[in-house]
Amino acid sequence: MKLGNRDITAFAVAPFQKQHYVAAVGMFRTYRDPLDAYVRYLFGVGSYPVAVPVHTPIGEIELMLHTPHDILTVNEIFCRKDYRADPSDKIMVDFGSNIGISAAYFLSRNHDSHTYLYEPVPQNIARLRQNLKRFEGRYSLSEVAVGLGNGQVEFGCEETGRYGGVGLKTGTYMSVECLDSNEMLKQVLAKHQRINILKIDIETLEKQVTERIPVEVASRIDKIYVEYRFTANPLEKTHSYGQYGSVAQFFTKS
Repeated sequence: MKLGNRDITAFAVAPFQKQHYVAAVGMFRTYRDPLDAYVRYLFGVGSYPVAVPVHTPIGEIELMLHTPHDILTVNEIFCRKDYRADPSDKIMVDFGSNIGISAAYFLSRNHDSHTYLYEPVPQNIARLRQNLKRFEGRYSLSEVAVGLGNGQVEFGCEETGRYGGVGLKTGTYMSVECLDSNEMLKQVLAKHQRINILKIDIETLEKQVTERIPVEVASRIDKIYVEYRFTANPLEKTHSYGQYGSVAQFFTKS
């Protein structure tokens, strides 16, 4: 059963989860019009597309949202801080960039960071470029999926653009180029020596991509955020692990 965009069972457990309090406070600090954002978020109402101004450390930026699902993403990233970034974070890698909301969050923490983006869906790419227009020159976009190897793969699509993935059975499919996740990480490390944040949200392959990161690569990544619930720490040699809602958070061991 749903209330707006939300599964009604989520409301029963929300009072016991820290991230929801963080999100509630974050909404009033982040949105220019927090009441409008709250109503859109909770009840799934409002017309789309809509431009939503948000406050950031570098000033106000505007995000163009196209479905009620996009306001969920803004809340998760800007308000709930699922992928918390600091002003000192300079190099980010974003596997599964969707319409650029996570990249806008990363790039708005300071004025001189750079983010490497990977997104295969043409509709999402067009929307991503629109949302990141003010950050041109500060991101590198590869219009590909990220997975376990190189080659063409079947990518399951759906109308929101938020939940598609390699091998996902959605009823609508497209063939996209896929690149090996470890090769992509090594390419970025060859340029910058270190990655401050790696975000993995690629629907269906998060677990496999995380578990296969070589120790010598993982040791050069400060923070890793994965949309997955692990039963054990797959990066125990290099990172501590904690679960923040649906996001696995890994922090490099000192």
